[in-house]
Amino acid sequence: MEAEFPVKGCKKPLLAKYYGNPKKQENIGKEELEKIYKDLEGAVYEVSEIKKGERTKKPPLPFTTSTLQQECAKHLNFATSKTMRIAQQLYEGVAVKGHGTIGLITYLRTDSTRISQEADAECKEFIRENYGAENVMENAKNNNMPQGLQDRLMLNVERVNAMAEGLELIEKLPDPIGEVLDMRTLPNGLTVGQKRVPMGVIGIIYEARPNVTSDAFGLCLKAGSAVILRGGSDAIHSNIATVSVFRKAIEGLGYNHDFVQLVEDTTRTSSTEMMTLNDYIDLLIPRGGKGLIQSVVKNATVPVIETGVGNCHIYMDESGKIDDGVNIIVNAKAQRVGVCNAAETLLVHKNIAKEYLPKAISALREKGVEIRGDERVAEIVPDVVPATEEDWATEYLDYILAVKVVDSLDDAIDHIAKYSTGHSESIVTENYTNAQRFLNEVDSAAVYVNASTRFTDGNEFGFGAEIGISTQKLHARGPMGLKAITTTKYIIYGNGQIRK
Repeated sequence: MEAEFPVKGCKKPLLAKYYGNPKKQENIGKEELEKIYKDLEGAVYEVSEIKKGERTKKPPLPFTTSTLQQECAKHLNFATSKTMRIAQQLYEGVAVKGHGTIGLITYLRTDSTRISQEADAECKEFIRENYGAENVMENAKNNNMPQGLQDRLMLNVERVNAMAEGLELIEKLPDPIGEVLDMRTLPNGLTVGQKRVPMGVIGIIYEARPNVTSDAFGLCLKAGSAVILRGGSDAIHSNIATVSVFRKAIEGLGYNHDFVQLVEDTTRTSSTEMMTLNDYIDLLIPRGGKGLIQSVVKNATVPVIETGVGNCHIYMDESGKIDDGVNIIVNAKAQRVGVCNAAETLLVHKNIAKEYLPKAISALREKGVEIRGDERVAEIVPDVVPATEEDWATEYLDYILAVKVVDSLDDAIDHIAKYSTGHSESIVTENYTNAQRFLNEVDSAAVYVNASTRFTDGNEFGFGAEIGISTQKLHARGPMGLKAITTTKYIIYGNGQIRK
């Protein structure tokens, strides 16, 4: 029973509710009820008690394809075709004044409500730029940042020493500049060859990992090119400190310290401007997540060497050694999760799955790895998280691994062809024919037999360090060392020849 009463000085009426006598039922007649109403209508009310509490309200979930179509039809009277056409335009990118062409929504054809790490980072950066850093939790742990990303940002004594060792290895490498390639004499007497020369000025736009600052500096210095570095906001303080050390060292040797420069502005504007500095930058290299790389590739007018994200696979063949397979997947996934050469998907042949999966999953869980498996995996290890279609295409950079049982080597190769980013893949096998087929048919920058994908690294390949890992098919593919950031020119020796 409830009634509204006007209260002097209040815009809204007072809502009074009568819940009765909790001890017994009461029957109130119409006349008695009207009398109570009249008594309350002219009464003076006092607040006797205030109860305070907290309410949390979660933001609405992102649109899936179905919910997007439903809401557009309901509120805008859009046909499905119109909704998808507009969404496709927003996904591919629209011209935004001062920013170039930018994709404004995530992938539209999905049934998942998961927000990617790249999108999450871009949202935080937008808040930081427009509303101040105080609205973004700066402490990674308090901000629930994935452990993999926290690991990327961490800069301790061990890693500083590793950065120094990497620079020492670069210093010991042969100087690529001046190397003469393929000199040959033509029938007309001209001697033609190629000579390796510096690129000029190299710009690098990258995220997170502070060691990239050190590697980029050392490689560009050895390759005879100046470098302009633009790191992300999460590692800006580490980057400033690192570049400051390099500039002081260069100046102490009597050289111009502007050989290496750091763009301290971490807003979107600075990266966008770098993409179009054709008169000042000879080569641009993006290094980071999918969102960053796609933005540079789409908007840059400066020549770009595209580095790629790493959705890397380990395939456990039916002939593979169980212990080797366990050790390789644990290392590939958990040795360091926040790097592009970490494994994100494990494929297992059906004939070895019952023996291999319990051991592998147990070992992975000891490292804190969450397993997302398909139905056949769940039949063997029931307590895995059900894998979705999105899981097969995700670079987690976190303690998460997608696991799938396949019927054959062909199925494994087909799966990799469909979902791989072309970074690094490995087969665990004792079958020579299967090993050769995997090497020949898997089209990635690095393909392994019986080894962890964690070796796809410039230092591990003997390059001293790397400027990035290219997944494209130009002259630079895989870990890019010194030679990948140089160019060549033709040199011709003659003795008076003229063209007739």
